[in-house]
Amino acid sequence: MYRDEDELLTAIWNGDVQKVREIVTSEEMPISLMRLNKDGWTPVHEAAYYGQTDCLKLLLSAVPTMINTRTNKDQTPLILSVSKGHLVCVKYLLEKEADPKIPTKTNETPLYEACATNNDQMVLLLLRNGADVNQKCLDRWTALHESVLQNNLEICEILVAYGAQVTSSNIFGVSPLFLAAQYGFVEAVQLLVKNGADINSEAIDGATALYEACKNGYYETVEFLLSCGADANRPGKDGLLPLHIAAKHGHDGIISMLIMGTSRTKIWFSGISPLHLAAENNEDEALDLLIRAGFDVNTPLAPDHSCMYEDRRTTALYFTVANGNIESASMLLLAGANPNLDVFNPLLLAVRQGHLKMATLLMEHGANVNASIPTHPTTFPACVMLSVGNLAMLKRLMHYGVDASACFWCKYGLKQHLNNDTTHSCRELQYSPEMATNSCLQFCEMVSHPSVYRWAGSTIDLLLDYVGHVTLCSRLIEYLERYEEWTYIKEKSILPQHLMQLCRIRIRQLLGRERLKSISTLDLPGRLIKYLNHEQEDVL
Repeated sequence: MYRDEDELLTAIWNGDVQKVREIVTSEEMPISLMRLNKDGWTPVHEAAYYGQTDCLKLLLSAVPTMINTRTNKDQTPLILSVSKGHLVCVKYLLEKEADPKIPTKTNETPLYEACATNNDQMVLLLLRNGADVNQKCLDRWTALHESVLQNNLEICEILVAYGAQVTSSNIFGVSPLFLAAQYGFVEAVQLLVKNGADINSEAIDGATALYEACKNGYYETVEFLLSCGADANRPGKDGLLPLHIAAKHGHDGIISMLIMGTSRTKIWFSGISPLHLAAENNEDEALDLLIRAGFDVNTPLAPDHSCMYEDRRTTALYFTVANGNIESASMLLLAGANPNLDVFNPLLLAVRQGHLKMATLLMEHGANVNASIPTHPTTFPACVMLSVGNLAMLKRLMHYGVDASACFWCKYGLKQHLNNDTTHSCRELQYSPEMATNSCLQFCEMVSHPSVYRWAGSTIDLLLDYVGHVTLCSRLIEYLERYEEWTYIKEKSILPQHLMQLCRIRIRQLLGRERLKSISTLDLPGRLIKYLNHEQEDVL
């Protein structure tokens, strides 16, 4: 503590010029009054910070060498006064040759502070007194970067008039134009482009101003950039084009602007269609717009994109099914999407999710009801395994022609079965490389698994309605005999089938799986149609 320290500071804070004069003139060596506090501040810093110009004049007249003294953070009296907007105080400091180029420890300059506080008069004053308009702050940030971020067009114009480099970029390659586009400040974009900003400059991640404006949905900014020749076919380091990113975020108006100027070849080389991104993110309107623009709904993901998903999905349709998005799936299917292109059939995914409406939609458009899982082979349709416990789903699958007879084929027949511990829980099943197995799972092994056994009886009962004469294998017979309430199911398989049942099965076989959905259009009595569709048990 120096003598009269508290008294001097109090006088400065209160703007008591007379008291400050008394204290300063009473000292034989006024420099003794300028000791640093714990933060490195002196009375000169205090006077500058609080804008007490007259007090500052007294202090500096007594100790003029203190004008550029720095605090522990390298703050000068000038930058402290600028940060608080004390214009008169700043004028005096500059007249006394305060250095406007001295930065703080974080490289912030007085000019940066003036821009950060949107003080255009302060900016002009500093520039007229030697401030470096292009001096770099932290991370190579400039005053122009900051004024653009503040969307202060007037200060931007002042800086540009004093020679601010519109092409400067920070350590991340971000230019003032990039910032303006990122935040949709279209007037700042126009100013920068007018003054020579590189419209196609890239940040370190490869993103351009157009890319950022598309990502954030700034229609006017995108429109202006395109009118000035911004390249719509320049991808970021992620390989995505502006159209991709607009589709991903559902910016329909921007998509419309970009479609004509985006190269389909460039999209193909990217390995991913905008349709995939719109579908993945449930952007239905964007998806519809792209479909109407003629994008191929069956374009597959490139392997390097597909491998990023555990299920190795490849189509836009798969994304909509995974999301349970009926509307998007309908759009794609009506546009000609093939539901049988993915490794793990989308129908199997819908069945596994228990999404009856989605499964029906897919089957209506030709999804393969007898599809298998390549990494987990079965001797029967995989959808049967995935629908165990969901009789409504299983019945709908049967309606569309699932091969129920395959469920009753068994390599052991009436012989004793070998134990098989390789089966997976069908309720947990999904496509993944880890599922690979050398064995081929049989229906009898699946339904006797502990995870599904409680649904075995009802499942077998339903399947028997869709087959002719079948012989249950020893495992199914043994299993049905364990439970008294399932005795009738065993008897159902042994008793001769009714002629009507055999006729129904034969008619459905002759129609073929692809035409089963057309049964209701046949010129037959309504009760017979219902019988053929298993909607009633007889036609009498």
